Amino acid sequence: MTRPLWGEPMTRQALRIWTTQSFATFGVFALLLQSYQAIWDRAAFPGFAGQVTAAVAVASIGFGLYRTRPGRSVARDLRTPRCRVEVVPGDLFDQEDFHLVIGFTDVFDTDPGDSRIVNEQSVQAQLLRRVYDAELDRLDADLATALAGVPVRETVSRADKTLGKLDRYPLGTVAVLGTARRHFFCLAYSSMSAGLTARSSVDILWHSLSRLWEAVDEHGQRRPLAMPLIGAALARVDTLDRRSLLRLILLSFVAASRERVRTTHLRIVVPPAEFEEIDRLELQAFVDSL
Repeated sequence: MTRPLWGEPMTRQALRIWTTQSFATFGVFALLLQSYQAIWDRAAFPGFAGQVTAAVAVASIGFGLYRTRPGRSVARDLRTPRCRVEVVPGDLFDQEDFHLVIGFTDVFDTDPGDSRIVNEQSVQAQLLRRVYDAELDRLDADLATALAGVPVRETVSRADKTLGKLDRYPLGTVAVLGTARRHFFCLAYSSMSAGLTARSSVDILWHSLSRLWEAVDEHGQRRPLAMPLIGAALARVDTLDRRSLLRLILLSFVAASRERVRTTHLRIVVPPAEFEEIDRLELQAFVDSL
């Protein structure tokens, strides 16, 4: 993997863009110089052909490098459906004008405690701290109300699951919290094992995303929706890296939105350190192809 002048790794996508833009820019300069000579019947810089060629080559290479700089975000305005999709670095809970998606397991455990049930760094734990002021009983009560009409798939015995909640709900269940101004779509896209390990899969994730878009359509009033990169890290969808997970989420959203508009703005918010590791040029090319 080669490196451009500013020191970041140059991927195949970046190399392709660099090469294409450099040659295209050189061609434009050459065409302008030839047009000048044809119109005025004399060279633009007589006696300096070598120097002009070298300067044009350097300028073309520099412009090509400039065009390979990864953007601060990955975004596109889609025509069908008419909405904006983007992937940005940041803090999910700072998206104040957006409904939020919060990932849960099928038992909707909420207690971060010593991180054995819910990791204290997870989005769930942040929901408890930053939205519910660490009032666990209030969060549990709201979840119970939201899930009141959902049939329990299975009730686990305390002997099998020593900590946390025991009622399992169908994967893909969405508990909608909050108000019409700002909903929290709590999506069960992973299963909690007896050993308190959350696990999911590509099939489960796709199914759960489909259920999420249905809930957003029903309750979201087409307001902007922000979500984390679900499926990474603690959910253990180990067959997909972050780039593939982003593609899966975007494909699922666009496929669901072909039927009707679910939201006018989907924003996937990635922690800044993780965002820097994403090949944004490659991801931008994918988004542009949607």
